Amino acid sequence: MTETMQCLEIFGGNQAVEEHFHRPGLDVWVYSCPHENAASGGEVYYLSSCASGRISRMLLADVSGHGPRVSGLARRLRDLMRRHVNSISQTQFVEGMNREFVELNQEGSFATAIVGTFFASTQSFQLSVAGHPHPLLYRRKTGRWELFEIYHETAVSKGLLNTPLGLWKSVAYGQTRLNLGTGDMMLTYTDGVTETRITDGKLLETQGLLNLVQTLDATRPHRLLQSLLTALRDQATAPLGDDLTLLLARADGSRASWWNTMLAPFRLLRRAADKTKFR
Repeated sequence: MTETMQCLEIFGGNQAVEEHFHRPGLDVWVYSCPHENAASGGEVYYLSSCASGRISRMLLADVSGHGPRVSGLARRLRDLMRRHVNSISQTQFVEGMNREFVELNQEGSFATAIVGTFFASTQSFQLSVAGHPHPLLYRRKTGRWELFEIYHETAVSKGLLNTPLGLWKSVAYGQTRLNLGTGDMMLTYTDGVTETRITDGKLLETQGLLNLVQTLDATRPHRLLQSLLTALRDQATAPLGDDLTLLLARADGSRASWWNTMLAPFRLLRRAADKTKFR
């Protein structure tokens, strides 16, 4: 089932989920399963849409720890997503998120994260990482997956760069532009995937994940995440033990409607609709 995400809306949480969302220019599939099928986990995921629908933002974070404390941090992330739903500057968003984590963090928690801002008009992502695994990229023209390493192309000051959120207040976060052709896909994931134990107790790691997705049918993106999970379980020598979250984004070439663009100034007068769920 596909859900069309409305303008000025956010969706996310830390519960188990399997959903498909459509945005102008973008299809997004989200799968998350907390450790041992618990009610909630230490991984949080968010999607947001600006007032006109032309800008969509994705965030995937892996927060240290489990339980109520993680839910509290997840809510703070939700509040930041809601506050910055119309913000174009991604680096300011990530740096502000890190500072707030540090100020509110009393228990030494931290979170790795990957943030992507998608512009439907140019069919491109701006990507930032905070100590998180780099995404995999599928090019429809070649039919091949590759590791997309994110480097800070924007000018950043010297000092700490791209560290996990919540450790130090003075950290600079860069961003990299990723241009997508229609049918290209980006897969983001948490380390519960790459730390899967396979033959001889070895970890799957990023190269193993890359090898695995190469064997899957990328022409059926709506089935790709389930196919990947099946392949993971087939290779694993033990049950998948950690929290596990996957986000798959596919460019589809569509654009925001003139109607949503026209109504955008009026939507700015209200708060973003909130469809996040926590436990």
